[in-house]
Amino acid sequence: MYSTCLFCNEDLGSNEVIEHFPVGRRLAFDASKGRLWVVCRKCERWNLTPLEERWEAIEECERLFTSTRLRVSTDNIGLAKLREGLELVRIGNALRPEMAAWRYGDQFGRRRRKHLIVSGVAIAAVGSFLVLGPATGIIAGSGWGGWQLFNGLHGAYQNRRVRARVRLPGTDTVIPIRKKQLNKVAVVRAEDDWALRVPLPGSEGGGSRLFTGPSALQAAGKLLPAINEKGAKADEVQSAVSLVVDAGDPGGLFRRYAGSPGRVEPARSGRQLSEGHVLANLPKEVRIALEMASHEEQERRALEGELALLEAAWKDAEEVAQIADDMFLPESTTARLEELKREG
Repeated sequence: MYSTCLFCNEDLGSNEVIEHFPVGRRLAFDASKGRLWVVCRKCERWNLTPLEERWEAIEECERLFTSTRLRVSTDNIGLAKLREGLELVRIGNALRPEMAAWRYGDQFGRRRRKHLIVSGVAIAAVGSFLVLGPATGIIAGSGWGGWQLFNGLHGAYQNRRVRARVRLPGTDTVIPIRKKQLNKVAVVRAEDDWALRVPLPGSEGGGSRLFTGPSALQAAGKLLPAINEKGAKADEVQSAVSLVVDAGDPGGLFRRYAGSPGRVEPARSGRQLSEGHVLANLPKEVRIALEMASHEEQERRALEGELALLEAAWKDAEEVAQIADDMFLPESTTARLEELKREG
């Protein structure tokens, strides 16, 4: 039973309501198609579950949804809140644009609100720092000098902060992605398909790694939310939905911006690559559409029978979360925890 978000690696929480699926505080389900998602309450992403118990869980969700009075519904989508705090999202025969707007509107809107709040707090902090700093002796000199000092410290923090973590293809190595690397991630065309070119940590000489196939899809699902951290307004989300629909299929959208094969890769593979497009430089609607496409393409593959891909993504999320949890623990604490487990 997996309990960690595929995308932000945060704990999904638990519930005591759905006996066959006690994971999550918001569940979305489509009884007609047999789909069950756990919605992460931090990043608002929908985690499709590959568990065999999903049919029993969906039946429970359907029964509880219809029996509660605390619900709002349209012809195609409904939301119910149970007394225990669990929220249920019931999907009917929703058209794709309606489904996408419902599904992605929350997460991009929440990101935008968070960004505006954080920006407002930062501006207030700068003002207090510049006014009170010289008066209290924390800093000396003019307001301009104080601003430069504050801006330098803030920039250093932002550059050092880990924005995402991705696993190198074919290895167990998980690498941290910081702002400098994130701003250089590009979608390129490799032979007849698309790929992601990701700069490696500490590679000042331009070293990078090419992600293809399922690895590219999983990496895109983790990197694009960090690139789109400022969120989007409702009309921008609708524009992005239109781009995904016009592309025909999610993979087609990535190929559209990957360009045409051009130069030969200087690596041993001799693969034909294009210069492609740096993701951070694309228009906001396109970046949002690519993020949507990365999630829908991953689900499409899972629903077509490639459940091993989805299960691997879940395991990867669990392992990355474990790495993050243990990163700042001293070895003595880890050893003591292991000792207590053995004694128990």
